[in-house]
Amino acid sequence: MPQPAKATRPKTTADAPESAAGTRAAAQRLKMRRELAAAAMELFSTKGYEATTVDEIAATAGVARRTFFRHFRSKEEAIFPDHDDTLVRAEAVLNAAPPHEHPLDTVCRGIKEVMRMYAASPSVSVARYRLTREVPTLREREIASVARYERLFTRYLLGHFDERDHHDGNDDPLLAEVAASAVVTAHNHVLRRWLRAGGEGDVEAQLDHAFAIVRETFGTGIPVGRATRGTVQEPARSGTPRERASTSAAGDERRVAVDAGDEVLVAVARTDVPLDDVMRTIERALKDRRG
Repeated sequence: MPQPAKATRPKTTADAPESAAGTRAAAQRLKMRRELAAAAMELFSTKGYEATTVDEIAATAGVARRTFFRHFRSKEEAIFPDHDDTLVRAEAVLNAAPPHEHPLDTVCRGIKEVMRMYAASPSVSVARYRLTREVPTLREREIASVARYERLFTRYLLGHFDERDHHDGNDDPLLAEVAASAVVTAHNHVLRRWLRAGGEGDVEAQLDHAFAIVRETFGTGIPVGRATRGTVQEPARSGTPRERASTSAAGDERRVAVDAGDEVLVAVARTDVPLDDVMRTIERALKDRRG
């Protein structure tokens, strides 16, 4: 027997995505954190860091003490209100990266979110920089924040190597960690120079120059796209791979066969890896074997 059609309820404002409410709550939370941080900076500058209490920060911001502790665990934490949200934005950049973008370029775009955080309010950033130079506790807090970015970027770069090869004696994890550290170090070098200059200058151009140096130094050893798996047989000793290559695709794999006379070299890679990248990998393998 046919079932009666279900009545369609008209949409109302109550049907708005829950994410909209979550976005508003996050914006309000960040606004409150920034207001508390501004109050803390004002007091640290006038009274000194050690002489300032949490109660005074809360009172200056016009909120209760318990409100302060809903947002920060201590007064030194209040000096860096945006790092949690910036870390989320940096991770979002990594997650949304185009499949063929070089991973170091992606990481460099991710850490630019940190620079944008500082550049959004140069005067506050400069004052905070000067304060962290004077107060060891704040300096330690800043170092801990930097370490979180390095761990995020290291995990991302490691994803571009074959996880089965992450064993003792393999250099992939070392390269990922050193490259991630180099990106963060380059960013921090430019950031400190910009802050010492009072927040003046084209910091974006300075960053791009620093990142180009990192890319040139570390980029060739990190695969583009996610980890590829392949097998190599003994190649021929003459000609170039590009002149003798043929390709075929099946499912999510691409096979690249290179005619080597009486032998054939075959590489298997994901279809979302550009052919030029596959061929460069083959050429490097041939060069290594001939060396």
